[in-house]
Amino acid sequence: MLIKKLNEIATKEIIPGFHGRFVHSPHMTLAHWNIKAGSPLPEHSHPHEQITTVLEGTLELTTEGKTHVLTPGSVAVIPSDVPHSGKAVTDCRVIDVFYPRREDYQ
Repeated sequence: MLIKKLNEIATKEIIPGFHGRFVHSPHMTLAHWNIKAGSPLPEHSHPHEQITTVLEGTLELTTEGKTHVLTPGSVAVIPSDVPHSGKAVTDCRVIDVFYPRREDYQ
């Protein structure tokens, strides 16, 4: 079992404006993001299933050519290998869950 305080986990800037703290189990990754307003998320895809929950702020998420505006309490489920992109409209706090584990976020 692993027990840590979130503020004890080092922050990593994965892409400009996206600062994350990552918790890994053998099978999944939990990401706590602080995202700067105006920061773009370039279109990409990955083999991981992803569930995104917005805690604070406004985040635009585009999948399959349609842009969705996510606000606090919004949840998005992104299947494996689906291209997606986004943009932080405001400063945001977001939680992502990935399955399987994101080795690239180690």
